[in-house]
Amino acid sequence: MSTSTAPATAPTVGTPVPLLFDNCPIEAIMTMIIELIDRLTTHNDNIPLSHANLTRFHSRAVPGISVSDYVRRIVKYASIEKAVVLLVLVYIDRICDLHNTFTISSLTSHRFLISALTAGSKAVSDIYCTNTHFAKVGGITLQELNLLEVEFCTMMHWRLACNHSLLQQYYVNLVRTSPSFYLDEQGGVPAVV
Repeated sequence: MSTSTAPATAPTVGTPVPLLFDNCPIEAIMTMIIELIDRLTTHNDNIPLSHANLTRFHSRAVPGISVSDYVRRIVKYASIEKAVVLLVLVYIDRICDLHNTFTISSLTSHRFLISALTAGSKAVSDIYCTNTHFAKVGGITLQELNLLEVEFCTMMHWRLACNHSLLQQYYVNLVRTSPSFYLDEQGGVPAVV
């Protein structure tokens, strides 16, 4: 019986995804972002609310639709591109850097997401839905969406665009922190989720 001198590698867990986000199915990207938002909300829901950290994005109660169902609904019915879905991560970082009391929580996630996906679509997509359509899909009034979008853009200092290489960096980091996916270093066939 012989023993191998090669080091043992840890088994890869999860579903492989391509190295480039352009080749990754949007369903996989959505799943990873939803996982991340769920981790953020679980952590941030423990932070006590005060008048000083309330924003227009805070709901009075936790919405009756899960973040997962909400994101999937918006992406499906507003024809959101995968670059826009990834852009949500950039927006979370930017807004938290600019406003250190802002958190993604169960009370802010839905309103933040509809605002980010609406503004992001306009920032990077050639074709996008109207605010009337986004409001309907998001389950809020047009007036509320308009107010949220202006607040979002103002808080972001109107820095809504992002280059492809930054989105790729966010994608790689997203995959590396995902419990459900890993980067296919061999460049195999894209995952079908």
